[in-house]
Amino acid sequence: MRLYFKPGACSLSSRIALTEIGLAYDALRVDTEAGLTETGADYRAVNPKGYVPALELDDGTILTENPAILQFLADTHPQAGLAPAYGTLERARLQEWLNFTSSELHKAFGPYFRGHPLEEAEKEPVRLRLARRMGDVEHGLADGREFILGDSFTVADAYLFVVLNWSGFIGFDLARWPHAAAYVARIAARPSVRDAMRQEGLIADEVVA
Repeated sequence: MRLYFKPGACSLSSRIALTEIGLAYDALRVDTEAGLTETGADYRAVNPKGYVPALELDDGTILTENPAILQFLADTHPQAGLAPAYGTLERARLQEWLNFTSSELHKAFGPYFRGHPLEEAEKEPVRLRLARRMGDVEHGLADGREFILGDSFTVADAYLFVVLNWSGFIGFDLARWPHAAAYVARIAARPSVRDAMRQEGLIADEVVA
């Protein structure tokens, strides 16, 4: 199995899921701007859409789109408990949060990562759009739940955390949304998340005294 990734991008959530499950896999870094893998290969031959993640299965099949990859990993490794069972309301809630994270929250961050600074006239509308989506996350966590579906970590948390964590990269202060801020800190402390982030060079290796 091979994960095509870009450090800190949404592909990090697939790495978190792989780490939670304990799967052995290769990871190949992608320069999405150049359209090349770290070996110099044409990434569009892997994923014609040009973005990450892509997951290459052992038989050579390529799966793309983060929510699809996350659910596939959870469903093919049910012992990890990363997704509720099919046909349950909780499964629909999982899909609800994966879809929200992908179609609303992720896109709200998009203007900050398009390769050039925001125009002055754009800054306030973009900030307000992101703030509104942050409010949605805050509402979802307002009952004090530990994870976005309740008491258990799922692939929805892997994706939601990665996107919320981008706030630190763009200097977007989460102080107005204390439940969301506490959630980010809580998930960031999870061993699988720290391990995945270390693998991508996002945090330093821990020194053992």
